[in-house]
Amino acid sequence: MTKTIRNLIAVTASVAVAMMFASCKHETTEEFNDEDAAAVAAQFVDHTVAPTYTALAANAEQLANQLAALKQNPNDAGIRTACETFLAAREQWEKSEAFLFGAAGDYGIDPHIDSWPLDEDAFNTLMNSTEMLAALDAEDGDVVAGERLGNALLGFHGIEYILFAEGQPKAASAITADQWTYVAAVAGDLRNRCYQLEVGWLGDAAPASHIAKLDDMELQYTVASGELSYGDNMKRAGQAGSTYASRIAALQAIVQGCVDIADEVGSSKIYAAWHGEDITYIESPYSYMSITDFHNNILSIQNVYMGGVEGQRDNSKSLHSYVNAIDASLDARVVDAINNAMAKIDAMPAPFALHYSEAANGEAVEACAALSETLDEVIDAIRNN
Repeated sequence: MTKTIRNLIAVTASVAVAMMFASCKHETTEEFNDEDAAAVAAQFVDHTVAPTYTALAANAEQLANQLAALKQNPNDAGIRTACETFLAAREQWEKSEAFLFGAAGDYGIDPHIDSWPLDEDAFNTLMNSTEMLAALDAEDGDVVAGERLGNALLGFHGIEYILFAEGQPKAASAITADQWTYVAAVAGDLRNRCYQLEVGWLGDAAPASHIAKLDDMELQYTVASGELSYGDNMKRAGQAGSTYASRIAALQAIVQGCVDIADEVGSSKIYAAWHGEDITYIESPYSYMSITDFHNNILSIQNVYMGGVEGQRDNSKSLHSYVNAIDASLDARVVDAINNAMAKIDAMPAPFALHYSEAANGEAVEACAALSETLDEVIDAIRNN
């Protein structure tokens, strides 16, 4: 298909979407007010962030328990089950990357649990360290892992390295006792950091046992070590004590999170290997789930923009409606850009670890760049409204 034809199709689709929105919109000439902005922020906290981090923490907890049991009794069936749990936790994490501000950013949780590639030289050194393995094998091995292992040995990709090979669960016979010691400790640390995300945003609404674990470890989870959770801080935007000077500032921060991940997926996660800058910079290379990760990153943007995770969306309290009230054509372009980025990513040859140089990957890069640029326009529109 020629570029001219693609452009014509894209323009025609955008016009059709805009007309559709205009036909069902009941406030096309009426700007949303400050209370509407507050409702959008509250919907974001309660129906996008909260369910995502709650599911993430629950899956990370289950994974830590499963790997602790496998450490004592390795078996193929148990590994397959743990791999499924790992992927479930991984899905929720990737669906959270549109809101890496807040607790994830302030406490350095993103690089702590999601750095790649794994440092195999450091891993081999660790496997030869009797002292460190003994520390990881202790009752507080999760704490030791979090405090003494570097980011390149921690988090999802350390666990992935042990559990998967060439896209499949490893056999129990392929994992050594020392590797079980390592992965169980790292999974415990992953659980702790996912608790920190959950409690950081939900505050007292998070499970008491998760709060108690963080308190026992003396891990911080409030805004600037104060009284507010990150969720309450956003809901109180514009009020005394909140770090957001206004409700509009809170909405801009939410959209900026979407801009950042759209840019990262295209210009870093895909581009680095596709363009040949660094062919080792491939996310999830052992499970072969890179493209799924990219898809879920864009889905995280969709959840934020459309007003909640699937099953919890409320269009009347979404950025989608808010932007539509300001500029219906811009809203239509955002929706189209989200769908296009997801479609281009889904069309990438799988697995990315083996097909990173394919031309189709460049189309996904371009689609992510277009999404990032369109979301930048949303920030300007909100600011100037």
